[in-house]
Formats: sequence, C-alpha cells, structure tokens
Amino acid sequence: MAIYAKAIVLPAIFIYFLISNEFKMKKTEGLIFLFCFVGQVFDLMDVEVSEIGGVISFLVVYSLILLLFIREHERIKLVKKDILPISIVVVFIVYLLISVLSMKFDNMQKFNIIYVLYGIVLSLISYFSFVSYITKGTFITLLMSLMAVSYIFSDIFYIFNEYFSYSVVLVLIRDVTQILAYYFMVEYFLEKTKMKRRSLYNN
Repeated sequence: MAIYAKAIVLPAIFIYFLISNEFKMKKTEGLIFLFCFVGQVFDLMDVEVSEIGGVISFLVVYSLILLLFIREHERIKLVKKDILPISIVVVFIVYLLISVLSMKFDNMQKFNIIYVLYGIVLSLISYFSFVSYITKGTFITLLMSLMAVSYIFSDIFYIFNEYFSYSVVLVLIRDVTQILAYYFMVEYFLEKTKMKRRSLYNN
C-alpha cells in the first residue's frame, strides 16, 4: 500500500500543478518534474543502481531549482541587521552538511564526489531560500524556505533509514517530508507565475 501511495503522489501533484496553471508549463519546470519522477521510479524499483540513480536524478532537480532561484529572483541585498541571522543560517547549513555527509560516508565508500556535490547544491538552495526570506519576508520566499526545509529533512531521514535499523517512523517522516517538498515546490511555481501576471497587469 505504501508503494502504491508513493507512486500516486507525484503524478497527482503534477496534475494539480497543470490544472492550477491552466495547462501551461515552462521547460525548466517540466524537466524538474521529469527528474523527480525518474528519482521516484528508482526509489520504488529498489534495485542495485537505485541509490545512485535516485541521487543523480535529484541532483539534477536541485540544480534546476537553484538555476531558477538565481535566474528569476533579484540579487540579495544585505543590511547590518541581517548579518547575525544570516551568519547563524550559514553555520547551521555547513554543520548539517558536514554531519550528514559524515554519516553517509561511514556507511558507503563509493560515489563520494557525487554526494558532496549533492550536499553542496542543496546547501546553496537552502542558503538562497533562507537569506531571501530573512531579507525580504515575502510569501514566495516563505514557500522557497519551506520547500528547502522539506527537502533537507527528506534527505536527512533517507540517510537515517540507511544508517539505523529499519523504522516505520523514520520511513513515514521521510515520505511525508518528501510529499511536502513537492507540494511547496508546486506552490512556489504557481506563486511565481501569479507574480509575473500581476507585474504585467500593473504595467
């Protein structure tokens, strides 16, 4: 039942996005959904190449999301009052990255470079999201931050599931946070489209 549920979630969210966006979709968004689907297929197949196949698929997803952030958002401007919270965010992200990668490497000696790159890209997404929310505090930056947090927890609990003995609770948290990450990602896409439409209407 869990496998069937996981297989249904992403297509359902994709259909929700299409209907909400009047069946319009950009190439980058389409590629993100495609590689999310490929990553899910690898996870559900649970064969020898599933782990590295899933990691590469979501590395592409994160790279495309980071590209969207850089390309479609204004440059972040810092003021003095933002220095302390941003410093805390940076320290937290670096600590989390090192801690989680250390756990992963204890359990596996292959593909270290890919996992390091994966962690760096996800950390950059998190940094951009949190700093954008700290400096701007808009609804779309909130969605960016919630998406980043959900992806972080999903990946952390994915590693916990491999590092520790099997636990239904760990699996449930991993799957729920992954579903939330997809949901916030779609809401981010939709809000981005609404903002562009409002901007065109006002002009």
